[in-house]
Amino acid sequence: MRGRTWSTFSALLLTVAVNPLLGHAQGKKPLAKPSEKRDIYPANVDAKAEIAEALATAAKTNRRVILVFGGNWCYDCHVLDAAFHSPEIAPTLNKNFVVVHVNVGEFDKNLEIADKYEVPLKRGVPASAVLESDGKLLFSQKHGEFEAARSMATEDVLAFLNKWKPVNGN
Repeated sequence: MRGRTWSTFSALLLTVAVNPLLGHAQGKKPLAKPSEKRDIYPANVDAKAEIAEALATAAKTNRRVILVFGGNWCYDCHVLDAAFHSPEIAPTLNKNFVVVHVNVGEFDKNLEIADKYEVPLKRGVPASAVLESDGKLLFSQKHGEFEAARSMATEDVLAFLNKWKPVNGN
């Protein structure tokens, strides 16, 4: 009986430890798998110029900027991008944010931008930073929060966006 109790207890502990990582296990809607592999991190893009353009657009449209660091080789980057285009998430994202994908190459490109916005790439990608339209850093992911996007739920991404949208955003 003691062995059986320990087994039950161990299973309960495992469930408690793993469920927060698997949003769908708690009745949440898991992020969809990407239906296609898109070129979301083009190799020849000037990330600094894209950020400057995004900040200008954000200032004109009363939005914030989300920098998403990653690479085309990163499956979770594609999962997050697909989530950003999903009907559940896209309206909130597009109304409140301008997204810039910052290509990190093989962790050998745009590292100075990650440093500038305090994004520790060693925690994994995708990793993000949220900027005010004037370029002020509001938030940077320090703990690889999106690194396991495939285990996230739609509600998790929406909670993140709602937390960091502009104060007058809906």
